Amino acid sequence: MFQVYLQLGFDHISDLKGYDHMLFLLALCAAYSVREWKRVLVLITAFTIGHSLTLALAALDIIHFNQQVVEVLIPITILLTALKNLFLPENEERAWNLSYLLPMLFGLIHGMGFSSFFKSLLGKEADIIVPLFAFNVGVEIGQVVVVALIMLLNILFTKVIKLKQVYWSKGISVIAGLLAIYMIIQRI
Repeated sequence: MFQVYLQLGFDHISDLKGYDHMLFLLALCAAYSVREWKRVLVLITAFTIGHSLTLALAALDIIHFNQQVVEVLIPITILLTALKNLFLPENEERAWNLSYLLPMLFGLIHGMGFSSFFKSLLGKEADIIVPLFAFNVGVEIGQVVVVALIMLLNILFTKVIKLKQVYWSKGISVIAGLLAIYMIIQRI
């Protein structure tokens, strides 16, 4: 059972049809250089914590929400992350601890997007602890793989092609923001 949910968590992140999760990670990572990889890992873990909490609460029937609203909120989290990268000076971000708080809050929203499917997977299982833990470990592993690929692209552009980090950050944020706007329009 553990392996099944672990694989489902990994697949949840790596599925190209669900590219919104990868796009969020791209926007999240855009503001950071490869030297800041430890901070990026903490950020994606904060995201996973939020994601896990929502999955647990939904699986236990503690929270309920409108799935159509959630589907619009997910690209809004991507857009807000991109806008933060573009317009919020780093010293203000750190002063408000937004860099850790926002991914956790946005993880709550992204978790809502998958919670109905996760709940149906559980079926009548009484114990959700092992499936939830395995799923979230799979999510975290998948995120680390995606982030590693993003950071490799960062190295390619900033070290090999010699693009300044600020241009990488702003360019990726603009792309992520525009794709998020397209997703918002598409889902409305």
